[in-house]
Amino acid sequence: MNELARAKEVTLLEILDRILDKGVVIKGDITIAVADVDLIYLGLELVLASVDRLRETHG
Repeated sequence: MNELARAKEVTLLEILDRILDKGVVIKGDITIAVADVDLIYLGLELVLASVDRLRETHG
């Protein structure tokens, strides 16, 4: 493996640390329908961040 490839390697722990430090929000919608009739609609929002980061941003 050359020097450039080794410099770009990132471990799973480093990725998780970066995500928790910055925070991530994932939004999505789910609709359950039968015969083209919408029965259930779910609006989902997932927030992934460290407790310290959330306290900083939301007082």
